[in-house]
This record gives sequence, structure tokens and C-alpha cells, in this order.
Amino acid sequence: MAVPKRKTSPMKRGFRRSADAIKAPTYVEDKDSGELRRPHHVDLKTGMYRGRQILKPKSVEA
Repeated sequence: MAVPKRKTSPMKRGFRRSADAIKAPTYVEDKDSGELRRPHHVDLKTGMYRGRQILKPKSVEA
């Protein structure tokens, strides 16, 4: 059976547990389309980023 050679220090234990405090991603409302998007990310519906057309807009399928 695998047994640790040394006791895990409180600092190392804290490093491991720091991921528990990660929050859910935030979203902002886009100024132009009103859609929710991540900050500093391209709006996938319109393809715009900071006022520039980066991607082709997604086609609306009915």
C-alpha cells in the first residue's frame, strides 16, 4: 500500500485546496446585441469583438 513519506505541510495543503475557491465564470450583457457573453471574448452570435467584425455571424436556422 502506498504511504506518504512525509506529512503534507499546511502550505502545500492550501495550494491543493485553493481550487475549491474558484468561482463560476461571469457574464456581461453585450452593448450591441444584448446577449450575454464572457468579458474579453468574442460575441459568437454576431462575431464582433470590441467593435470589429472578427468572425462570420452564425446563420439563423428556422
